[in-house]
Amino acid sequence: MADLEGLKVAKDYHVDTPFANQDGFFLKGANSLDWGMKRHLSNIFNPKSGNTVMFAFDHGYFMGSTSGLERLDLLLPKLAPYVDCFMGTRGAIRTCVPPHLTNAVALRVSSGSSMLQDDLSHEVVAVDIEDSIRMNADCMAVQTFIGADGQLSSLDNLNRVINAGMRYSIPTLGVCAVGKDMARTDKFFKLATRIIAEMGCQIVKTYDCENFEEVVAACPVPIVVAGGKKLSEPDALKLAYGVMQKGARGVDMGRNIFQSTHPVEMAQAVNKIVHEGYTDKEAYEFFQDMIHS
Repeated sequence: MADLEGLKVAKDYHVDTPFANQDGFFLKGANSLDWGMKRHLSNIFNPKSGNTVMFAFDHGYFMGSTSGLERLDLLLPKLAPYVDCFMGTRGAIRTCVPPHLTNAVALRVSSGSSMLQDDLSHEVVAVDIEDSIRMNADCMAVQTFIGADGQLSSLDNLNRVINAGMRYSIPTLGVCAVGKDMARTDKFFKLATRIIAEMGCQIVKTYDCENFEEVVAACPVPIVVAGGKKLSEPDALKLAYGVMQKGARGVDMGRNIFQSTHPVEMAQAVNKIVHEGYTDKEAYEFFQDMIHS
């Protein structure tokens, strides 16, 4: 093991310097991937903007039926024109996403926890690579706990999915979960996102934090930011605008879309920030115009 004594604290993030190894493909860290991987990533990320709007509706795998997601079959087709990628479980996708929709699919492949447990960190790989292929998944999403009791098994899950994905050219999305004993600080997220990327993930999903631009600079693959808990519409749009300005390549909004009083209009407003460069204030004005028109 490397000797940690005398280890210097990282500081040279060069946040204003573009990622260097990016000749020939528009996504950070994907230059040396094969055609199949790049094809899937081009489905997830809009090649014109280089960004993505993901819609997360996988909450039911540990929360059951939750407010705003009672009728996925009615909600998902309405949101489809305004999101690039659906993130859900195989059960929800197969039953509630019409197969003619062409949105990318981020398939949740880890599970095994529920809100009835005190610790959500002990998950298993529940979906094998064959079913991911059958579902034409564009990436496989794995919950990854750093700093929790289940860290070792969590990283084992992640690596097994990455290995399977590499065999069949399907990217892996490492979802950076926050262990219950870990603070949401830039120090933690610099550690956690870098570990996940170093394992071989092609995308990392994480949270906003102080010095987020340094977290982005230190992570050699695209970062997508989770919306987290339900915020007011202006605050959720402010979050989306802020992380995009700091280098995120997209947002994965769940509750801040499906628990909005106007989820379709909210998805449209987020899309304006991610793909058209709207500010949060411009996007909120757009949102208000849409709901009053």
